[in-house]
Order: sequence, then C-alpha cells, then structure tokens
Amino acid sequence: MRELSQLIDVEEPAWPELRETLIGGPVSVEVLPPDGDLARSSLLQLQVTTRSYLGAVALHCGALLVDHGWVRVFGSPLGGAVPSLARVNQFPEVFDSAWRPDAGLVVAHDVLGGVFALNGAGPASAGRPGAPGEIVYFAPDSLRWEALGAGYSAWLAWLASGALDEFYADLRRPGWQDEVRALNSDQGLSLFPPLWSAEARQDISATSRRAVPMAELLGVARDSCRQFDGVDPGFLGAV
Repeated sequence: MRELSQLIDVEEPAWPELRETLIGGPVSVEVLPPDGDLARSSLLQLQVTTRSYLGAVALHCGALLVDHGWVRVFGSPLGGAVPSLARVNQFPEVFDSAWRPDAGLVVAHDVLGGVFALNGAGPASAGRPGAPGEIVYFAPDSLRWEALGAGYSAWLAWLASGALDEFYADLRRPGWQDEVRALNSDQGLSLFPPLWSAEARQDISATSRRAVPMAELLGVARDSCRQFDGVDPGFLGAV
C-alpha cells in the first residue's frame, strides 16, 4: 500500500498535460470541480499516482463532460453533480487494501447506455475482450463488449480528438446536441425501437427518444443481453 502523499507528491504530474489536451482539442470538454475529500479518498483506494491520467482525473476533476455531455467521464464531483468514480464502482466506504473491482473499473458512460471500462488483471475470466489495462466498450447497439486498443491515457486523448463523430456516426441524428443538453446528470436516452433492433439500425432518425434514469437504461441493456444471448455482460456501473 502507498500512502496518499506518495500518490500525490510526484514528479511530472499528469494534470497540466491532460488539461492542455482537453482544452486544446476540437471537442467541447467541460471540467467539473472536484470534492477534495472525495478526490483524495478515491485516489487512495485506486492506488494510482497523479503521474497517470487516471490519478489526475480522480484528484483534479469532478467529471469530464465530453462533446456536450454525450460522454461522462467519472471523477470526484463536488455536490453530486454527476455520479462519482467511487459510487459508480462501489468503492468501500473505508479504505480497503484488498478491494479490487471484480471485472474492471467503469470509467465513463455515454447517454445511450454505452459503458467504458478499464480492464482488470484477468479480462478473459470476466468474459471481456482485450488485454489487462485496456479500455473496453459495452456497445448498446450490439450488446457486446468491444476492445478499443488503448489504455486510459490514450483513450482520454482520443475522446478529446474529435473521434467521437465517427465512433457514433450511426447512432446520432440531427439535433442530438439539444437532446443531450436537456438531460439531467443521472439520465440517458432510451430509444424505441431499441438500438440493437433491425429497425433502429436501418433508420436511427425514425426512432423515438425519451429521457430515463441511467440505472434503468443500463438495467434494460443487461437484461436484454441475458435474454437474447444467455450471456451476462457483468457489472455496468452503479448510478
């Protein structure tokens, strides 16, 4: 176990570089203020230093709202503005050196119920693709986990690079920005017919959409996976 001072007081902390990456990119990224106490306790539980992007986000960011809030990257928010990394991953209330996230760390959600997670030490045993330490994505249109071929730092840079336009090209329709801005921080967009249906894939613009609690959206996705494939995608985050 490393003490909190060992995690924070490091040479070459990542936050200045990360801040420039976020500010200098072509995509809007809103950085919410952190809760200092929550940030420090989260960093201690994660046992990562602030030389890493993950440590920098946990300590310096309440959350990152990327591309008008389409993707919510979890940090340590002040006043519950968005769910915290600690809440989403059900960190122990008191530091526990033996605790590890079962399958991996859920680091972000998108408004459609997509889940970005950082693989743990044994992704195959958790039924997930990719290598340890790789970001994987639970896609709400395929109900499958997909390996993204990047670690946390490269993934954050990718989010800020403008790549989301291509990544979500088949899942957005004109006016999506206004739909996203109207959501509360604990809501997502439920589509009918659902994203994984043939009708939605044929014409995403013809779907109806409504704001629902993110917990409901994730629950429906997990239940649909079990029903249609007989496979449980596992933990998608507690919100």
